[in-house]
Amino acid sequence: ELPAPLLDDTYRNELREEATAVKSEDFQDTMKIAWRYQNLPKMEASPTTSTKFGHYYDLSKKMSPELFQSIKWHSFFLPEELSLESKLKMCNMNCGYARLLQSIQRIIYQEGFDGSHPQKKQKNILRIGIQSLGSMLWGDDICSTDTPEDSHSLTKFLYAYSMNINYLFHHIRCVFCFHVLQNKAIMERVTNLSDMVVGLESFIGSERETNPLYKDYHGLLHVHQIPRLNSLICDVSDTKDLAFRLKRKQFTIE
Repeated sequence: ELPAPLLDDTYRNELREEATAVKSEDFQDTMKIAWRYQNLPKMEASPTTSTKFGHYYDLSKKMSPELFQSIKWHSFFLPEELSLESKLKMCNMNCGYARLLQSIQRIIYQEGFDGSHPQKKQKNILRIGIQSLGSMLWGDDICSTDTPEDSHSLTKFLYAYSMNINYLFHHIRCVFCFHVLQNKAIMERVTNLSDMVVGLESFIGSERETNPLYKDYHGLLHVHQIPRLNSLICDVSDTKDLAFRLKRKQFTIE
């Protein structure tokens, strides 16, 4: 289900199409303003065709199976891991998180992402994506009862990960269950154990959906926490007024 990347050959054509569509929309929605301001140049809110920073994807297409199969990747499926050996507890952490932590450690050591020995090829980033943290799929009962047995397993897992696998060549992205996000006490602990925390607020169903100020956007991007590397205080971004919109093929933050 991953979106198709815009490679160098197709990148300019895709952005040119997007720019043309935006211009036509702007022409149809021309504001009635003083004539002296109508011909002033607009600020560029999105990358131009001459510059490219980071990676870009076409949300209207899916990544081709050939490209996906050419990429080296690892998977973790908890039922298979539990069937290999008997259950274990590690630091009062539930079995699911303990198995996951062991699997991540093993891949980091075997693939050379710990920096202990140089990689044979050019150094890459190990990207780790974990879905539905805090759910029963991981054997976590943090939000299922009033007195959960493993009430601190989730935060212990994040703490063990950040303290014991603090290397240069990887990063982790966690997606939490909805009921975890609704628990302010748990989310405060998770935020304190994370380097970066961002949130998306959709306008659907809210008063801002009909507010003319936000008519060109679909929601807001909230930056709750950003990395503070080699510093005693956190960096402060230039602006916190960030909004997103879903174009025909791209998800844009402005």
